[in-house]
Amino acid sequence: MKQIIRSIIAVSCFLFLSFTSNTILHEGSNSHSISANKKGVEVIQWGERDGKKVYLYTLTNKHNMQVKITNYGCILTAWIAPDKNGNKSNIVLGFDSLERYTPAVPFFGAVVGRYGNRIAKGQFTLDGTAYKLAANSGGNHLHGGTKGFDKRVWDVLPIKENKPSVTLHYLSSDGEEGYPGNLDVTVTYTLTDKDELEIEYNATTDKATPINLTNHSYFNLTGDVRNTILDHTLWIDADNYTPTDNGSIPTGEIKPVKGTPYDFTSPRKVGEQIDSVRNGYDNNFVLNKKNTALKRVAWVSDDVSGRKLEVYTTEPGIQFYSANFLSPSLKLSNGQALARRTALCLETQHFPDSPNKPDFPNTILRPGQKFHSVTKYKLSVGK
Repeated sequence: MKQIIRSIIAVSCFLFLSFTSNTILHEGSNSHSISANKKGVEVIQWGERDGKKVYLYTLTNKHNMQVKITNYGCILTAWIAPDKNGNKSNIVLGFDSLERYTPAVPFFGAVVGRYGNRIAKGQFTLDGTAYKLAANSGGNHLHGGTKGFDKRVWDVLPIKENKPSVTLHYLSSDGEEGYPGNLDVTVTYTLTDKDELEIEYNATTDKATPINLTNHSYFNLTGDVRNTILDHTLWIDADNYTPTDNGSIPTGEIKPVKGTPYDFTSPRKVGEQIDSVRNGYDNNFVLNKKNTALKRVAWVSDDVSGRKLEVYTTEPGIQFYSANFLSPSLKLSNGQALARRTALCLETQHFPDSPNKPDFPNTILRPGQKFHSVTKYKLSVGK
C-alpha cells in the first residue's frame, strides 16, 4: 500500500511540474525544446515547410515594443513600435501567416546567405578550384541562390537567458547551392530594453568557403506603405562607394561619393537625387571604419512619425536599396498593395562579388576560423 501511495505521489508531482513548466517540445527533424515562459518570449506553431515545423517567436521588451521572428528563413516578420503620438504600427514589410511567404516574396526580413548580395556570373575560383553557383538574377548569383538560407527551415536552440532573445541554427551542407564545405551557422536575435534589435551571426566550416550574411528587412518608418520612403532622411558614414555595371556587379573600383547622388555624409532626403540614379539606389557603401569594432554607420528618420532608426555594425559595408522593384501585385496581410520605393533596406555586409575581387575585404572562411558579425538597429522616437 505504501508503495502504491508513493507511486501516485510521484506521478502527480511529475504531471504538476510538466504543467507548470509550460515547456513546448518541437518535434520533427528540427526538434528542440524551448521554455515558453521565458521573460519576453512567446512562441506559437506557425505551420510546416519541407516536412519541418515552423514557429513564430514574439520578443517583447519592457517598453512593450515587439519583434516577431520565424525559424523559416530566419525571418523578421514584424517590428511593432509606437510613433511620436503613441500609435503603434509595423515598421518592416512582412506577413502574418507562413503561407504568404513564397518564392515570389523579395527576401522580406530574411537572413540571406550563404553569400548575401551578388557574385558575378554565379562563379568563382577558390584555392585553384572553380565553383559554379545558380545564376538566379540576370545571369548573376544573388543572395545564396535558388534556395538560399531565406527559404530553409532553421532549428531553434533552447533559450538559456531570461531575456527577449532567440537563437536559430542551420547546417548548410557541402555542395548546397554549389558552395563548398559544411557551414554551421547560428543567428541570435535579441530585443533589448534600450529598444535595440541586435543580430549576431556566427559560423564555422570544414572547407574553405565564401560567406556574407545579412538581414534583408525592408523598413518604412511611417508604418504605412501608402507612404513612400522618399521623404525619409538618410545619413551614411561612407566617403566612398563601389560603382557597378549594368548587372549591378561592382567594377572593382572604389570611388568617392562627394559630388554624386550617393553622398549621404550629410543627412538628406532619400528622394532628393534618386532620379539621377539608374533605377534608384541599390549600392554598396564603403563605411568609414578602420576595424571590426561595433560602430554607428547610418541612420534614417521620418519627420511625420518621429521615428529614427540607427544602424551599428562590425561589417565594412552597407547596401542601401530603395525597393525600386516592389509591385502592387504584392499585398500585405491587411490588403495594402505595395509599390516601388515604399520601403528601404540597409543591409550590413561585406562587398558584393568579393570572391572575384581580391582587392575587396576578404570573405573566405577557412577551417579553424570563426565567422562573427554583429549588427544592431536602434529605434527611437522624437517629438
